Amino acid sequence: MIEKHIHDVGAGVSPARVQTIFATVLILCCTSVCIFSQAMSKGIMSPPANVRPPGLKNVGIEQRLNEQIPPQLIFRDETGKTVHLADYFGHRPMILNLVYYQCPMLCGEVLSGLESAMRVLKFDIGKEFDVLTVSFDPRETPEMATAKKTEFLKRYKRPGAELGWHFLTGPRESIAALTKAAGFQYEYIDKTSQFAHATAIMILTPGGRISQYYYGVEFAPKDLRLGLVQASDNKIGTLVDQVLLYCYHYDPATGKYSAIITRIVRLSAIATILGLGVMFLVLSRRRAATT
Repeated sequence: MIEKHIHDVGAGVSPARVQTIFATVLILCCTSVCIFSQAMSKGIMSPPANVRPPGLKNVGIEQRLNEQIPPQLIFRDETGKTVHLADYFGHRPMILNLVYYQCPMLCGEVLSGLESAMRVLKFDIGKEFDVLTVSFDPRETPEMATAKKTEFLKRYKRPGAELGWHFLTGPRESIAALTKAAGFQYEYIDKTSQFAHATAIMILTPGGRISQYYYGVEFAPKDLRLGLVQASDNKIGTLVDQVLLYCYHYDPATGKYSAIITRIVRLSAIATILGLGVMFLVLSRRRAATT
């Protein structure tokens, strides 16, 4: 099969064009390594509870990779309708975002960072993936969820997103079970009447298992895309995404994708060999045609 493709390429492409194509491939391979290496900044991991500052011993992120998010938990959506988390499972990979809607600081930053990253993606909410934004404050209401959803849908500006981006509120019991499963630890501070909490988003598989964590308030669109593709078991995305997932792996310690140099070198070597083979065939055919 490969020989047939090489023969077909050689039949209509000049040697100069072949050289240009394979030179471009090799340059892109090298450039990709540089770009991804520069983008690999360390994630924000929670320190052990015994070394956290006083008053923050219960605040942090404890990774629960492959943990099943309980599907039976009951919440209310932004319209006030009672829903189970299972209602959102079984369709597409998901981003789980734990916030509280009246947060004066970090939660708004996390939502803004998430929306900015998703706006760059060619994937559409409600088509390739869904988003679950869930309040961990049991006092908050569907009206607050509606206001927050309206705000961020206006920023996102893509039709159909309202069907895939869900803003939920719920009772204390459901919130406790969800945050425990996700490893999301937070604490209410009486003096400030606010919650102390860490910042992270989680990628879930369509079945509701935790696939990856991303820390901070800004998220690299390329990492987010690869995370969604991987969580979907390659059911979304392109061949290029699959090649990148072959060359890069998710590092739970940093919440980032990093390069697997040996695989990149291997692919570059294959590209070089194929390029030389195509050039040899093209030159041979041209020489035969002139004699």
